[in-house]
Amino acid sequence: MGVSLSAFLCWSGVSEASDTNAAFPAAPSEFSASLTKRVEGRRFEAQVFAKGDRIRLEYKYAVKTELGYSSIEIVRLDKHESWFLLAQRRQILPVPVKPEEILPIQPSLPGEKSRTLVGDATTIGRASKLYEVRVDYNGRDERFYEWVDAETGVVLKLVSQDRDWSIEYSRIRFSPQPDYYFEEPTGYRRWAPASATQERG
Repeated sequence: MGVSLSAFLCWSGVSEASDTNAAFPAAPSEFSASLTKRVEGRRFEAQVFAKGDRIRLEYKYAVKTELGYSSIEIVRLDKHESWFLLAQRRQILPVPVKPEEILPIQPSLPGEKSRTLVGDATTIGRASKLYEVRVDYNGRDERFYEWVDAETGVVLKLVSQDRDWSIEYSRIRFSPQPDYYFEEPTGYRRWAPASATQERG
């Protein structure tokens, strides 16, 4: 089964429902990192390039879409879209980004209801703050452990307490990213069906 990691990206700040004492450094707007996602015993990997409200994912194994397999996805939150690049067809498959399927970069989670600081921690070799976060996804309550980088405010790891689901960043490098990483490639054309869907993990 194919899976999109796209959509697990969020640039919002701390929600009003969060602990008002939780103060985070502003997350750097540009960086690259390796991303690992685990879902029900399966493991998915991608290289991530982030720039403001845009992200590029280069998948280790191509993801399945309704038009074929794609190894590169560009998430444009400013346009509320993800673009799957279909190299063999020279096409772009645009799909909508759903808020509840967004991977956190900054600490606030979609539907966040409360946040409790558990204490200081270390993950992927970096000093971090460990939080327990409760969210409401369309009426479904879920609890997470969230490790937030103490220096930058970037979420390094997120683990659900209620299901077999987790994401983790590693090998983070904070540096400027090229603009063209996040634009429609030259020579590609957009495919605009009445309904665009793809398998998601």
